[in-house]
Amino acid sequence: MRDENDDDSLIGTVVELEVGPVAHGGHCVARHEGQVVFVRHALPGELVHARITEQTAKYLRADAVSVLTPSPQRTEPPCPYAGPGLCGGCDFQHANIVEQRRLKATVVSDTLRRIGGIERTVVMESPGDDGLGWRTRMRYAVVDGRPGMYAHRSHDLVPVEHCLIAHPGTPDVLSERWPGVSSVQAVVSSEGKTAVQTDQDPGERLVEVVRDRRFLVEAGGFWQVHPAAPEMLVDAVLSGLEPVAGETALDLYSGVGLFAAFLAEAGCPVLAIEGDKDAVRNARRNLHDLDGVTLENGDVDRVLNAAVGQGLEHVDLVVLDPPRTGAGKDVVRRIAALGPRRIAYVACDPAALARDLKTFGRLGYGIASLRAFDLFGMTHHIECVAVLQPVDSADAATPSRRVMGL
Repeated sequence: MRDENDDDSLIGTVVELEVGPVAHGGHCVARHEGQVVFVRHALPGELVHARITEQTAKYLRADAVSVLTPSPQRTEPPCPYAGPGLCGGCDFQHANIVEQRRLKATVVSDTLRRIGGIERTVVMESPGDDGLGWRTRMRYAVVDGRPGMYAHRSHDLVPVEHCLIAHPGTPDVLSERWPGVSSVQAVVSSEGKTAVQTDQDPGERLVEVVRDRRFLVEAGGFWQVHPAAPEMLVDAVLSGLEPVAGETALDLYSGVGLFAAFLAEAGCPVLAIEGDKDAVRNARRNLHDLDGVTLENGDVDRVLNAAVGQGLEHVDLVVLDPPRTGAGKDVVRRIAALGPRRIAYVACDPAALARDLKTFGRLGYGIASLRAFDLFGMTHHIECVAVLQPVDSADAATPSRRVMGL
């Protein structure tokens, strides 16, 4: 079957494919007549019939619509909305949870090698769940008042009655109608409080608790969506940095102050920089009881450059948790120029992480440790914490104790 408007189009055609390795983005790689095909709903080593869904000059995209030779790791998707042409929210419901984590570890190691030139064995850590019932912030698309999920790479709405990766404590918004809005988000906090937020109504703020410390967060603001994620990431950052009281620290892309709080509790003066005004406003509330924390609102590169102009010459520790696009070369250069003894890079995109680690490597910083976390079961998403230190770290044993005068 071909697109009737284009005799050369393969869209709609069903082809037989031998499925190759997993790639970042929730698909595997195959080839059709020499052309690369990114195949969803397939696993490495399978023989499938796949329908072409997208065609470019460089590659094709396809959905596996039938499996001729299944992988031993294949399982029946637990969700009735998971499959070709259906909900695009999950990527790996057709793989058992152990295989999902193996595939994700492979993606991280392959991406580091391909983009960063970094050879690293990766083991995927997990919070011990089965990949279901974890997501505490569920955003649904709304079309003509009806909520649901978009199909993959589409604005076609798939109405759903229940989402299996949603935390059971999230409010039921799927049984209602939402006229006049384009999205609705259902949120449950670690205290069990709930909120509903739409693109027309920012919703209320909620309190999240990590290590007995309370954090005020906007219902529509950024917070890790797995209930175990904040503490796991804080533990990874602190164990990697090993902060010592009196050491100076930067917390870049600091959000509502999660990492800054525990660095300050360890006795480190912290300069925290965040671009979102609401997050900084909440951080002022969250960190008001801690001495030595300076909060700045603005673009990280611009504010960091201004701090250097005002006399910031050195810091001992850096945490950076950038958006999916990564920190970028300018920010990485500014960090390296400050000579920290340890850097903890929290990354949600392995490709951006690999690019930035490559830049850090050229500036004299190597990987002391790298941990990967499966905090997004059934999806392709991954969280990593890379700890960096100077390749020649002889001077790191006697870090500066100079307090930032900002």
